[in-house]
Amino acid sequence: MCGIVGYIGYREAYPILINGLKHLEYRGYDSAGVALFNDTLKVYKQKGKVSDLEQLAKLKDTSGNIGIGHTRWATHGEPSDINAHPQVSMNGIFSVVHNGIIENYAKLKDDLIENGFTFNSETDTEVLANLIEYFYNQDEKISAETAVQFALTKVIGAYGIAVLCNREKDKIIAARKGSPLVIGLGNGEHFIASDAMPIAEFTSKVVYLNDEEVASIQRDSFKLSNIHNMPVPLTVTNLNLEIGKLDKGDFEHFMLKEIFEQPKTVEETFRGRLKPEYSEIVLGGLMNIFPKIIDAERIVIIGCGTSWHAALIGEYILEEYAQIPVEVEYASEFRYRKPVLSKKDVVIAISQSGETADTLAALHLAKQKGAMVLGICNVVGSSIARETDAGVYTHAGIEIGVASTKAFTAQVAVLTMFALKLAREKQKIDDNEYRELVNELASIPEKERLILQNNDAVKQIAEKYKDSINALYLGRGYLFPVALEGALKLKEISYIHAEGYAAGEMKHGPIALVDNNLPVIVVAPHDGYYEKIVSNIQEVKARKGNIIAIITEGDTGLKKMTSDCIEIPRSHPAVAPLLAVLPLQLLAYHIAVLRGCNVDQPRNLAKSVTVE
Repeated sequence: MCGIVGYIGYREAYPILINGLKHLEYRGYDSAGVALFNDTLKVYKQKGKVSDLEQLAKLKDTSGNIGIGHTRWATHGEPSDINAHPQVSMNGIFSVVHNGIIENYAKLKDDLIENGFTFNSETDTEVLANLIEYFYNQDEKISAETAVQFALTKVIGAYGIAVLCNREKDKIIAARKGSPLVIGLGNGEHFIASDAMPIAEFTSKVVYLNDEEVASIQRDSFKLSNIHNMPVPLTVTNLNLEIGKLDKGDFEHFMLKEIFEQPKTVEETFRGRLKPEYSEIVLGGLMNIFPKIIDAERIVIIGCGTSWHAALIGEYILEEYAQIPVEVEYASEFRYRKPVLSKKDVVIAISQSGETADTLAALHLAKQKGAMVLGICNVVGSSIARETDAGVYTHAGIEIGVASTKAFTAQVAVLTMFALKLAREKQKIDDNEYRELVNELASIPEKERLILQNNDAVKQIAEKYKDSINALYLGRGYLFPVALEGALKLKEISYIHAEGYAAGEMKHGPIALVDNNLPVIVVAPHDGYYEKIVSNIQEVKARKGNIIAIITEGDTGLKKMTSDCIEIPRSHPAVAPLLAVLPLQLLAYHIAVLRGCNVDQPRNLAKSVTVE
């Protein structure tokens, strides 16, 4: 949440900052701003999107070779010009952009007010800016870097910050704890950003900051220490990011593009790992620690939102085929409980960004308790990738749409491969069934392409239900988590209230909602639950509910029984989630567009949730 950019070098900073903010706008789009140094400090900020800031800056002096920028997802204080970042300290000495939450801001603010400081905004970031100024003014020998270090020792919470000091105009100071920052290394120039996208076109050499590290960045030098002023060695990473994938191409929205990319992204996730010609699965990132995984007594999977839904599918397939107990936990709950973990447990942390704050905190807790911790994430070099014992990248590519689509199917693909590989190594699955499932996985990308050919038919169904105010999603077995994910997609981008339920639970409450105004979306391919789900459909039909069914192609019985049907190719039940979710994504997308919603930037949401 929130995007930070910074530049110091020989180029004009403003174009780099504004383009960087456009790359990062998926992280927050309530307001945006920049601070620039020429002879003086110039701060321009505006409620709204980066394009609104761009319009404001057209009439301003944007010259200067040093600057920081920010696109905001509001935490403290509603979106407004005053609450937008950068926030400037009382006497204008420091300008700060910040991602995260300062939890003890109220106490710090009271102390600063007692020391004569005044405040203009409602933000915790202005408190931090004034706190830095307070320490800077204690002694004329204190540098801006030292003032930042002193201030951060007093802070409780999460932060990723970039700081300018108008008395030391040759540097940017950056620091992180819990909120990601990456520094790009150039010749006579350096770059700062919340993630690597704004940096990739300028350099392939980057340094990822770790928690409580502070960087003092000048044109030709880069010094790294911690908040206690102890030197920290630089670890330079080679960046491999394809910036060419950031445009929408011929699609109206990034979300639609990413839905249609799923056959390709699943192929990329399988590449080098799924080998149907040898009836084999190879997970190189786990190769060295697989013997320990085999000996594990339990697996705990942690995630948030869409990743939690993927984890539920992982639970089902791991327990069925690998015959190992699995628990799925919301990271936001797990981190505050006192979970019982041991060295015999394996904890899997799932996150698209690899930076989800709650998932990182849960990961740290699991490590403290001695569990082996694995990661499944999409971003190379992310915090989860660096802090786990081992892991698997999903290779879904950059996902810009805030509502996750291709990341979900990539996560499910990885979990399915992992479950089958573990089952094989534990000798819990026979050769014929293993070979069948490997071949079923290999067929998924082509089947997904066939489903996407029905896009226009899904749009026609969306026309019927775009004015609904509620929706109910039902599924059983492997497809219960798919129903949850379908409901989440609809509520995220269309603002229609939607709930996902295990179909067998419908009679325990949700059936009271069914009437002729309620669309009921039932995930009902022909599997072992088929007769049960047909009974559930009959119960809805008897109460005049409008049924939209996801069915196996050729299922004429359910076609006659339901209001609308979307067919998917026949598949093994264990891999059906990779197919059944696609029409639900398309349905949510088209309903949202027909309602005039901004599907790529839905209200109140951000892509990477790096705050609690």
